[in-house]
Amino acid sequence: MDVDTGLQARLSRLSPQRMQIAELIVDLAPRYGINPALGLAVAVTESALDPSAISPKNAMGVMQLIPETAARFSVKNAFDPEQNIRGGLAYLRWLLAYFRGNVELVAAAYNAGEGAVERYRGLPPFAETTQYVKRIGSLVGQTTHPYDSALVDPSPILLEAEGMPRGR
Repeated sequence: MDVDTGLQARLSRLSPQRMQIAELIVDLAPRYGINPALGLAVAVTESALDPSAISPKNAMGVMQLIPETAARFSVKNAFDPEQNIRGGLAYLRWLLAYFRGNVELVAAAYNAGEGAVERYRGLPPFAETTQYVKRIGSLVGQTTHPYDSALVDPSPILLEAEGMPRGR
């Protein structure tokens, strides 16, 4: 697998079932323009690659999709590993375009929602989100990621930071 050695070490300790989930992420991520290390970092952090995981906030499956995000990215069965991973990767692709490849903002938005990142004009001051961003950053080992600028207009906070008007 094309992943950082720290993440590779964690993956080497997986059960065969969870290794299959990791391999599915590695296979699908490039189809969404996502570095497999980012997809794996999110899945490991969100659910420890458990397709039956449910959070107290009703986030479901490997990529811990809340019902609204699952619907937004056409996931009919959030407990189907492939559907869930595809939905999570599609959301990551969208976030990467929206936040222009800024991995820190993408991680914060994946954890707290893009609305929270907008409201706080950057990283939300939530302990959980701060820890989440640090963990994703340490597993991914990069601060920027390629993105498809045609997918969505960039976040207004990025445009304002650059002194650009909103819209295209």
